[in-house]
Amino acid sequence: MDSGIGLLAATAAVRRLRPDADLVLSLDPDGMPWGPRTPKDLTERALAVAEAAAAHRPDALIVGCNTATVHALTALRARLEPELPVIGTVPAIKPAAAGGGHLAIWATPATTGSPYQRDLIRNFADGVGVTEVPCWGLAEAVERADENAVGEAVAAAAELTPEHVTTVVLGCTHYELVAERIRTAVQRPDAPPLALHGSAGAVAAQALRRIGAEPAPDAPASGSLTVLLSGREGTLPASALTYAEGRLLKQVTPTA
Repeated sequence: MDSGIGLLAATAAVRRLRPDADLVLSLDPDGMPWGPRTPKDLTERALAVAEAAAAHRPDALIVGCNTATVHALTALRARLEPELPVIGTVPAIKPAAAGGGHLAIWATPATTGSPYQRDLIRNFADGVGVTEVPCWGLAEAVERADENAVGEAVAAAAELTPEHVTTVVLGCTHYELVAERIRTAVQRPDAPPLALHGSAGAVAAQALRRIGAEPAPDAPASGSLTVLLSGREGTLPASALTYAEGRLLKQVTPTA
């Protein structure tokens, strides 16, 4: 679940681990973007989107959105667990900091500087140089698949990223869809290869662990795909198919 196509990264990661998994994608086009909403409003939207997905009786629910995890995870777990395990998306600050060097955390303005993110930095990156980079308009541009707007937002965030940064944490799931554009913008000439840390792979693996399932990447690509748009059954937004993750889902999903 997510407000929009930011959930594609985690969904594609699940699909790669279990091509036979039946997937339900619950988006909220009527209420997006969630970032500018108050925590109370965002939580209400997230609960509605989650309950639409839960009606399909899944084995687990992935909150494929950092902002929703920050503000709504407690409420989602209170409403749905223990019957339905809820897996949040946490910025990969811990593994990024373990590599040493100065790291930058690219996140939405709503998450940048938040107590939640500051706690993660304090707990997992103590003693490591950290720069928090607010990425104005990047998630929205990715959502629209607006190439020019993505380029402008990436360039603006790159200007705020110190030259000596060796690692970038992708603190919004939308950013994972344009990871290579971010790498190209931040990579400095003659510097070691930039390390990028997203959350999709870890979130997918955690979801399988929570339900006691093993990865089976060689399983037949027999899994179905159901898309919910603010609770209504629909299809993947056209913008999703401009990204490799969206095309992967369409490619392996049988045609009805």
